[in-house]
This record gives sequence, structure tokens and C-alpha cells, in this order.
Amino acid sequence: MQFKHPEILYFLFLLVIPILVHLFQLRRFKKEYFTNVQFLKELSLQTRKSSTIKKWLLLFTRLLLLACLILAFAQPFFTAKESLKSTNEMYIILDNSYSMQAKGKKGELLKRAVQDLLEHTPEAQNFSLITNSETYWNTDIKSIQKDLQDLKYSATPFRLDNLIAKVNARKSAFNKDIIVITDAVGLEANQAKSFKKEDNVYFIIPEAEQKNNVSIDSVYIQQTLDSFYEIGIKLSANGEDITAVPIALYNQNKLTAKTLIDFKNTTETIKFTIPKEDFHGYVSITDKGLAYDNTYYFSISKPSKTNVISIGDTDKSNFLSRIYTSDEFAYTNFPIANLDYNLLEKQDAIVLNELKDIPQALQTTLKSFVNKGGNIVVIPAQESNVTTMNSFLANFGAIQLKSIASNDKKVTKINFNHPLFSNVFEKKIDNFQYPSTKTAFGINSTTPAILSYEDQSAFLTSVSNPLSAVYLFAAPINKTNSNFQNSPLIVPTFYNMAQNSQKTGVNAIIIGEDQPFVVDALLSKDEILNVKNAAESFIPVQQLLNTKVKITFGDNPIEAGNFGIFNGVNLAQNISFNYTRTESNLSLANTDITANYKEIEDIETVFNSIQTDRTDTQIWKWFVLLTLLFLVLELLIQKFVK
Repeated sequence: MQFKHPEILYFLFLLVIPILVHLFQLRRFKKEYFTNVQFLKELSLQTRKSSTIKKWLLLFTRLLLLACLILAFAQPFFTAKESLKSTNEMYIILDNSYSMQAKGKKGELLKRAVQDLLEHTPEAQNFSLITNSETYWNTDIKSIQKDLQDLKYSATPFRLDNLIAKVNARKSAFNKDIIVITDAVGLEANQAKSFKKEDNVYFIIPEAEQKNNVSIDSVYIQQTLDSFYEIGIKLSANGEDITAVPIALYNQNKLTAKTLIDFKNTTETIKFTIPKEDFHGYVSITDKGLAYDNTYYFSISKPSKTNVISIGDTDKSNFLSRIYTSDEFAYTNFPIANLDYNLLEKQDAIVLNELKDIPQALQTTLKSFVNKGGNIVVIPAQESNVTTMNSFLANFGAIQLKSIASNDKKVTKINFNHPLFSNVFEKKIDNFQYPSTKTAFGINSTTPAILSYEDQSAFLTSVSNPLSAVYLFAAPINKTNSNFQNSPLIVPTFYNMAQNSQKTGVNAIIIGEDQPFVVDALLSKDEILNVKNAAESFIPVQQLLNTKVKITFGDNPIEAGNFGIFNGVNLAQNISFNYTRTESNLSLANTDITANYKEIEDIETVFNSIQTDRTDTQIWKWFVLLTLLFLVLELLIQKFVK
């Protein structure tokens, strides 16, 4: 117990006064004589005894009365449990990712959390609010009331460590109270390690009542027919007892197809056939779970011919003309001596077919070509110089050739998970016709092989960037050295290596992944590309690449949808954006993250707890009451004790 005015305690010396009054009688008694006191003796003894008890009771009562009065004026109190934290700054981290769209007992988790903040945050409380998308420093609940009510879900996944880093970046002489409101979906334990030891951390983890959810994960071209595309739509079901879900396909907001999908497994793929022309629409489902992942926007451009050049001897390149047919490709072969360098930048893919030497000028041009989104296929010659080849390959990443060896080896393994073969095989096969080679180089690469020999060494591998890829064979594939040209694998392998997915595949960018995109557009220095739809417009970061423009989108757009890339008023290309699906599985809530911190049920409890733990317990009022009690007690003793 401590005292606000301890100097008043000196007045406790006044307790001597009642003691002196009672010890030294100030009144004299007179003697009265009676003729016979025989019968009064007993009465006299009883009266004297009761008088003594009364005096002692009055003494103690007056001592306690005076002591309580002095203590009350000294204002005693008990120090708060967390008195050292009374100057802490408050930070509220609010998860507004799409998993907070789930419904709890009182509605959507985010809306309920916002309502609790508005109702129970003290008006005088200063704090900073940090969400996935917005930050409000040193504010109060009245100042941000409208912003909180209008707070939208963010396409950015909830990364606790990133938000803590924002808090830690605020330099202050005070420690911090941090309140984290999140459903903990997708959180990893190491994300909480960013808290400082001196931080006072509270977790509020609202729980969804309904955790079943169906999401559309991706859309891709399953098969290309003469006049149609067969597209595959991959869906995931999270939870138990998932019922059949209706699914509909729209092009330009017009219904194209509709069906019902029944989940026998956690993932299902449904196929639709659409005309082989421009498609700018979406696929949607209806379920009782989260709403944000029920729509997937995508665009497919009307196919244009893919430009391919092979550089090498004509005789050794004849097999490529049978793969790159004129209906889909604009294919040309040039011997190295007759190569027109001006044509290279207009190509989508370049095949270096058994070149004994790659001139330095060609190396420089090819490096720029890959950076602008072109694919390169490198087939080494038996006479290739390893040092020269490795110097060239070093321009593209960690991939190198080793010395050549002469021994027959069979290609026996296909990497079915590689993007090159992702949509080629309906099921994994292991009894295909094995191609073989007589001599081959070793390949040293950190990336997984696409095709492998029986000894697990790579026959075909690649190094890629977001825009393009460089493919490297381990051996010459001419008919003298290999029978690969007779293998069924050669067609899908070379076909897919030449294709540019932005031209021939599905355009669907994930918001926030900052994936670069190349648009065919010839801009002057003052012209820029603009990305827009009816609801939103923004200017992406862009880089001129001769006849192309490389653009990156950052965290734009704010909302998923179908957009157009415009050069002024002219549409350059359609493009679509979607939210990441990392928030779709509500069963991934990691509540163990609160193991080392305080978990509180609601925001009201947090503020009450902080108020209680950091407020001194004032007890002077109790001493005032005791003073009054002893005063009444003295009066009662005076009146009733004889």
C-alpha cells in the first residue's frame, strides 16, 4: 500500500491525546457516607467493572476513528499490476483479408470486428490502426469512424510479420500494446517471432461457424482443336459433406454454358468447349462459403501465328518444319551465315540447332531477346566447345554443360509436373517408346529436369523467368546420334517450347504477385498504356522494348475483374485479374500462434483488462467509511453501555 500524501501520516501522533485523556482522569469523585453499606458493596463492584470496560471500548473506538480519519486524508492506494506499462502506445492490427468474409455467430468476421471497435474503444484512447491495405497512425475512434465503416476486404493476404515490421518501424521511447484481430487462416508460427519481448500482445481470434468452402482455383486450355478450345476449370472443396455446386461460364457477361459439379474428391476439373476466338469473361459458382473465390476472370486472345526461327543446317532442321506447320506458326530456318539479325526481335521462339559456335553478336542479341519475353531452345552440336557454350548459358542463369561422353543412354523419365507437359498427358505413363542418344553432354543445373535419362541425369532442362525460358538439350538430336525425332514426345515438346503463353494461353493475373506482362505495342516517348474497366483505372509500371512494352501491375487493381490494356483510346489487349486463393481453406486457421501471448475474447475485454491492470486501486474512501462507522459506534457505546 502506498500514500498519495504520506506527510499527513505525522498526524498519527495525535493518537496520544485520547490515550492521555483516558489514563489521567480529569474528574474527581466525592465520597458519600452511609450508615450501612453491606448491601451496596456488591453493586459498587459491578458498577466499577462495567465502567472500566466502557472506558476501554471508548478508547479503542476513538483511536481507530482518529487513525482512519488521518489515513483517509493521506489517500492510500494499491499500485496497479502493470503500472510500468501505463505509458504504452497502442497499436491495433486488423486482418481484412478475404478469409474474414466468413460468417461467425454475429455475421461476417470483419464487419463484427469493426463494429466491436466502434462500440467499445474509449473515445479518449489514442491508437494506430494497421490493416492489410490501410494504415492510420496516432488517431482515435471518432476520427476514423467513417473509414472503418467503409473498410473493404483486401486482396493482399494477411502477413502478420509484415504488419509487425510496420509497427516496429515507428520509433518511440515507449513500449507498445499490440492488439491483433485475425482469424489466423494461413498464419505460420514464425510470423509471430517479430514481436519484441517488451511488447504487450493481445490476440482476438474470431472463429467461423461454417468452414465448408468451394473455390475456383484456375482456368487453362486443356486441348486446342481446329475451331474450338477445350478449357479446364479446376475447383477445390474444403470441408466436409460438400454438396453439388452450380457452375456457369460467361463471355462478355453473356451466359455461355452452365452445369452442376459434384465433388467426389477434394479437387475436381470440369471441361467446357468454347469457340477458338477472343474470350473475355469469367466462370462462377454458387456456394454457402466465402464469396470472393466464387468467380474467376480470364481472357483468351484469338490465336495468331507464332513466329519461330531455327538457326542451323537446313538438313538437320527439316524435322522442325513438320512440327511448326503454317496453320499455327510462321516458321523459317536460317544457316548461321545467312542469318538476318533484324528478324530476331520479332520472333516468339528461336531454336539454336547444333551450332558449333555462337558468335558474340548473336549472344548479345539473344540475351536481349530473352529479357523481352522470347523463348530459346539450345540443341548442342557434338563439336560444341563447352567453355564457349557455358559462357553463353551463364547469361540466363545457373545452367552449365559438362564434358561430352560416348555411351548409349535411354530417356526414361518425364517430369509430368513441369509446365511444358502439364496439359499434354491425361495420366502418367511409364511404358512409352524410349528414345535414346549415343553421345551426350552432362548438364549441371539447379532446376528439375524435364526429361531424364535412366541414370537420372538430365536430357532436357530449362531455366526460366516470369516472361520466357531457355531450354537446353544434353545431346544432339540428329538422326545419326539419336532417335528422338521418331519419338512421340518430340511434337508436344517442341510445340510447347515455342508457344508464348500470353499469346496462346489464358491471361489471368493474380493481384499482388507483380507478374510482368508483355504487350505488343509500338509507343512513342510520350505515350503510355492505361489499364481500365468500367469501375477502375490505373497506369502500370512500363518499360519500352522496341515493338513491345513490358508492364508490371504491383498491387493493382484493387478489385478483381476483366480489364483492357489501352493505348489512348485503342485497345491493345484484354487482360483479367483475380484474387489469390490462399485464403480459401478456412480449416487452416493456426490458433497455436497465440500460445505465448494473451488470447482475449473480444475488444471490450481487452480495454477493460488494460484499464484494470494499469489503474491504481484507491482505498481512501474505505477509510472515510470506517471513520463514520467508528463515530457511530462511539455514540452507541456512550448510549447503551452502562
